Amino acid sequence: MRHKLRYLGHRLYTTWATFWFIVPFVLTYPVQWYFSRRPDGGRVVHAINRFWSWLSITMWGVPVEVVRESQGPNPQPCVYVANHGSYIDIMMLFKYIPGFLNMMGKASLAKVPVWGSIFGRVYITVDRASAVSRGRAMVAARRNLAEGKSIAIFAEGRISPTPGKELLPFLDGAFQMAIEAGVPIVPVGMPLNHMFMPDVEKGLRVRYHRLKIVFHPPIPTAGLTLADIPELKARVSAQLAADFLPEGAVKPGPSTWRAPSAVAPSEQG
Repeated sequence: MRHKLRYLGHRLYTTWATFWFIVPFVLTYPVQWYFSRRPDGGRVVHAINRFWSWLSITMWGVPVEVVRESQGPNPQPCVYVANHGSYIDIMMLFKYIPGFLNMMGKASLAKVPVWGSIFGRVYITVDRASAVSRGRAMVAARRNLAEGKSIAIFAEGRISPTPGKELLPFLDGAFQMAIEAGVPIVPVGMPLNHMFMPDVEKGLRVRYHRLKIVFHPPIPTAGLTLADIPELKARVSAQLAADFLPEGAVKPGPSTWRAPSAVAPSEQG
């Protein structure tokens, strides 16, 4: 009986979380659509996205631990370098990084139905397989930093298949743009997002689980050169890996109404 109740609880909570993810976007979509097409509308769209993220995370009802290791606000502009373990990573950054934040994300985000076109107009997208796309993204990022706008980027380039346990090798882009612009890097660790919404191949999996976000002290890049990128990547990677917690070492498995002994091996884990 316990596993049947747990299965029902998973289904109900998934419905609740999905409702509070979709409805705020649907209600604000006309305004986002309008301002995303205006040259000066990016800040309005981002403000709406921050509100959307705040409302969704609040209504999910999960406790969120926010750790800021340095006193006072982070320098502006800067490059936030975060690990990537879940689809809610962007929402966490939107909610807990104050002010306007430009996001650099993979080009496929711009192809997501309805929301993707807005993301593609307001934020920076990059196809890492294309040298032309990478070049355009770097130019856009440098322009934003020169205008005093901070950039957030997932240095792994994609969601890690083993979030909370192992980071993918970091790409150079975030570190190159920070060094060339002479702005600090702020490492951001999110070790438990995948426990709430893991990346799975089929369907949607949501589990009630506490969240945590860690803002490490800014790392100055003034005086560094591109030759310092490997050491800088290793430093940031070590900091973010140190944020991992034992409870996040294994992604939550699928729920089933059957007793655990009756679950096929392919459905476990």
